[in-house]
Parts: sequence; C-alpha cells; structure tokens
Amino acid sequence: MVQSHELKPNTLFIEVSGAGLPEVDGLFVPSTAPPTESESGTVSSLGYWNGKMAWDRADGKSARSPALSYSNSYKSWRICRLDGHLAYDMTCDDELPPTDRQWHVYKKGVAPAPKVVVHHSDPRLPCPKANIVFVLGGPGAGKGTMCELAESQLGWHHLSAGDLLRAEREAGGPTAAIINEVIRDGKLAPDEIIVSLLKKSMETITRTTGKKNFLLDGFPRSLGNLEGWYDSFGRDAELPKMLYFECPYDVLRQRILGRAKYTGRRDDNVESLKKRFDTFKAQTLPTVELFKSQGKCVEIDTSQSRQAVYDEVVSHLAEHTDKEFVAKPLTERAEMLLGLRPYPKQKA
Repeated sequence: MVQSHELKPNTLFIEVSGAGLPEVDGLFVPSTAPPTESESGTVSSLGYWNGKMAWDRADGKSARSPALSYSNSYKSWRICRLDGHLAYDMTCDDELPPTDRQWHVYKKGVAPAPKVVVHHSDPRLPCPKANIVFVLGGPGAGKGTMCELAESQLGWHHLSAGDLLRAEREAGGPTAAIINEVIRDGKLAPDEIIVSLLKKSMETITRTTGKKNFLLDGFPRSLGNLEGWYDSFGRDAELPKMLYFECPYDVLRQRILGRAKYTGRRDDNVESLKKRFDTFKAQTLPTVELFKSQGKCVEIDTSQSRQAVYDEVVSHLAEHTDKEFVAKPLTERAEMLLGLRPYPKQKA
C-alpha cells in the first residue's frame, strides 16, 4: 500500500460550466473524503486523491467523493455524474485539472465537454483585497515599459487602461463604437466603462491566479475616473498610492515618434500626440495634484536613465513585493527594456 507524502492544504475551488450534461455543472470544493485506498493503492488524504488535489461537489449531490479527481491507473483527470459514473476526462499528468484544453466526453457523458476554471479563493465570497498602485504620466513617459518590468521582475500584474479599451474595441460589443471614437479623437473613455473593465480584470486575475498586486497603468486619467472608482469601490476604501512619471513634452514627442516605427498603433502620430497631451494637461494633471495634496503621489523623473527610473519603481513597490522576486536576475527582455542589452536585429 502506497502512503501519501506530506502535502500542502488544498485551498482551491473548481468551477465547471457548459457541460452537455447540466447536472455536472457547478462549484467543486476541496474534498473532505476520509482517508481511503485508491484503485492504484495510494492512500488519500484530506483534499487529495492519488497524490493530487481532489474536490467534492459544493451542493453535496454526488454519490461519489471526490467527484473531481485524478486517476493514477488511467493517468487522467475525471469528473463524474451525480450517480458517480464518469462523465468527462482529460488524459495528462498536470498537477491541476486543465483549464486550457478541451476535455474528453466519456461513455456516460454528453457533448459538449464543460469548461473548467480554477479559483484561488471561494467564489461565493467577496474577492480578496488587492494591493493597487495607480500609474500616470504623459504619453511616452515610460509607464508601459516600467510596468512591464515590474510585472516580469517583481511579480506585479500590469493592467493598462488603454490596452483594456483597445482589446474591448477589437472584441466588438455594445461599447466598441464609443471606445473607437474616444481613442481616435484622443478623448477619455466614459468612467463607467474603464472602471468596469479594470475591476473585472482584477477580480478575474485574483480569483484564478491568486495574484493580488496590481499596477493600473493610465488610471485615473481624470477626476471623473476617480469618481467612478469611488462609485464602484466605495469612498471608505483607502485611496491607492500613485506613481506619477514626469517627463518634458519635447522628450515625450521624440519617444512617441520613435516608437511609431515599431508599434503600429493608430494614435502614435504628431496629431494624436498633441490631442492626447492637451487632454492630459487639462484632465489628468488635476488628478495628480489631488493625489499630491493627500500625500498619495510619488513623482518620478523619467527623463533620467531607465535604470535609475526602474530603481525608484522597485523601491516604491517594495512594501508589497514578494522577497523572492527582489533577488531575481534580470531576464534578457528586462535587460533590453533597460538598455543594457541591444534588441535583436530585425530580418529584412
């Protein structure tokens, strides 16, 4: 009889949806099945089966416990019907039920196979509190570069308000036309749209990855954005810290026109830059001043070297940065972003 090794507690939740057999859909919680010897001779432990995490149905309706588990004999993850018969499976050796591949419909299942989502906290409860830092600066100030570095080197998750808007525009839908208009004219998106996109993204990432450190790049761009934030998160919530990247207009212009050769972005041109910078001065700078008056704004001069700017960013994010990331060596991509390594030459 094979004994199970000491395992970390199973604190994950599984959401199953869209199955051709509707009874399979639902929330699965860490299994509470008592220690039992499996078909492969492995003794289970709380929250585990065959050495991998296992789950029961939250509604308790399954005749089998665990209802979602791994089979050593068949080398596959398995989801059962309410009567305990196997409905769907996935042959692999993944540590967790796969979320990025199509599951197989077994003999007692009905097509289509369900979608599986892993949650790092109980989705029935409010989303865990995130550590949020606002990041503002004029177009070309280096917000995106520094946020990318903080994401890859420090473990923070970078959410760009502009990128979220562009992605929503490309996806189509009821707000696509509005978003296309504001991007084209260098205006600001409606507060409710941008706050909704940010909140949805943060909650999805926190629940499905467990990450709680977020850099909100390009938010809040206006006092109206901030009001939208209060409407969604409440006025009693502590106002996040802001990193403000300060850079002279002439330097911004040079950077924007330089990157236009490579990005292909429709708004990287002189006309759009002028509109965006005028909008920034009129609508975003008052927000920066408000944060300064409340002692919530850290101003960083981004006309200095990229390494110097990054060192300041690291310092100001240190409070919530996991120690394991601080000593992480720079990747090749990070060295290129910092100007320490040349970019590979593009093939003609």
